[in-house]
Amino acid sequence: MKKNMGSTDRVIRVIIAIALISLYAMGVISGVWAIVSLVLAGVFVLTSLVSSCPLYLPFGIRTNRIHKEGR
Repeated sequence: MKKNMGSTDRVIRVIIAIALISLYAMGVISGVWAIVSLVLAGVFVLTSLVSSCPLYLPFGIRTNRIHKEGR
C-alpha cells in the first residue's frame, strides 16, 4: 500500500483518537456513540501507523510531500 499521509495528517489523527478515547474513559460518551468513537479512534491510530488511508486512494488525495526523482 502506498503511503499517502503526511506527518501533519498523522499527528492530527492521533490527537483526535486520544480525544475520543478520553471522552469514553471519562464517561462523556456511552452506548452506541462510544462504540462508534472507539472504532473510529482505532482506525485513526492504525492508518497513522501505516501512513496510508484507503479512503484517500479513490479520490487521489495525498497529504504527504511528493519527492521528485533526481533531486
